[in-house]
Amino acid sequence: MRLAHLHLPNITPFSRVSHLQETLTTRLLAYKKLTSQSPSQSPSPTPTSTPSTPPDPTIITFTPNPVYTTGRRDLPPSNTASTKTLSLPPGLEPIRSLLVPDGDGHSHSPAGERKAEYHPTLRGGQTTYHGPGQMVAYTILDLKRLGLTPRCHIRVLENSVVDVLGRYGIPGAITEDPGVWVPSSSSTGAGAPRKITAVGVHLRRNISSYGIGFNVTEEPMWYFRQIVACGLEGREATSLEGQGAQTSINDVAGQFVEAFTRTINADFACGDGASGEKIDEVYNVREEDLLRA
Repeated sequence: MRLAHLHLPNITPFSRVSHLQETLTTRLLAYKKLTSQSPSQSPSPTPTSTPSTPPDPTIITFTPNPVYTTGRRDLPPSNTASTKTLSLPPGLEPIRSLLVPDGDGHSHSPAGERKAEYHPTLRGGQTTYHGPGQMVAYTILDLKRLGLTPRCHIRVLENSVVDVLGRYGIPGAITEDPGVWVPSSSSTGAGAPRKITAVGVHLRRNISSYGIGFNVTEEPMWYFRQIVACGLEGREATSLEGQGAQTSINDVAGQFVEAFTRTINADFACGDGASGEKIDEVYNVREEDLLRA
């Protein structure tokens, strides 16, 4: 199996990546539907009826413009009347003045005022923030092909982050709370762990989308302090920079994909009782190539 890696090195509109993710997800679902049909359900065979091989799994790594997103547990109330007022979940009402409509978000207004977009999503989890200083990775995969259960998929994402943290000498922890955490930075070691990576995915017929938000610099911290991230009252966020590590988002993106591939191959493709396909190659791809495929 080949794994495609699309890395977008510049700050990219969140909606643009969401649309690309939807295109890739739809492509995998369409292939699965075609190959699962019985002969009586299938259309008359033609050379182009069914692709000979499934679409390659893809990881998109990117940094979006400042954006608050909500998962299925925090979706806003439905609007039944025509209104220009932005519909928000209760947790985001206190920062309504900070939010701008889709497409207008940027790090700072001309006067230096911070603004962010708001996007409801279908991923699991609650409210979180994505933006400059963060490496976001979306994994568009057929879990069955990789031999992953939904729970194992989450664990692979978390363990891949822990692997990257280890490269910088930072201990990562997986707790009963979602995401990846690091110990308190106090000299005594007392205090609650701080969250360095949020994890939230969506599954449809075992096709995954969304993924992680990995804090690389301290730039996202102000935005996190404006909300109760992931519904965890009193818990703070941190970053690689906040833990004393100096690196780049580009480097972290590559390290995450390497760790993800290594974990899949070790535990689910080649380990004892493995049932998934091995990732033989990771190749870099351009956005236009994915859209043209």
